[in-house]
Amino acid sequence: MKNTNSTSNNVETDEEELDLGPSKSQVKRDCQNLIDLGEEILKLKKEEILSLDLPDELEEAVTTALKIKSRSGLKRQRQYIGKLLRSVANEDIESKVRKIQHRHDTNTAQFKRLEKWRDNLIENDKNTLNEIISRHPEVDRQHINQLIRAAHKEKQSEKPPAASRKLFKYLSELEDSIS
Repeated sequence: MKNTNSTSNNVETDEEELDLGPSKSQVKRDCQNLIDLGEEILKLKKEEILSLDLPDELEEAVTTALKIKSRSGLKRQRQYIGKLLRSVANEDIESKVRKIQHRHDTNTAQFKRLEKWRDNLIENDKNTLNEIISRHPEVDRQHINQLIRAAHKEKQSEKPPAASRKLFKYLSELEDSIS
């Protein structure tokens, strides 16, 4: 009886000592994540790609991928970029890409907020005007009211929205003064 317990203990210790590493499925998921990271890099503007400070071989592969028009060729190039990303410190590259994407998302949210403010101001929403004044106490009230009146008149007479654009630009300048 003691003999069977010792063999079962040996089996348990053998299993603990065996480190099989990540499963084949996990390796495939990791590779796919790197290919997806490569696709995210390809979606960036050229200046943003240069700001990532990619290794020369990877930067050359990305530049080549941007020139490829063939779908199958582009697919092979994306896989090659994923392979190159496996051999470099991709966490740093991924964090830089995420920062760039976050900046894009933030800019989009700010743009939509400014559009909403402008549209509400043109509709003579005093709450929006009060919100802007409380957020930007340095605002030139006379100037913003002139822009609102001109944009409101343009909208009523169905003219091109020149004053509306000026109002948007002024709101954008106010927001940029905070940043």
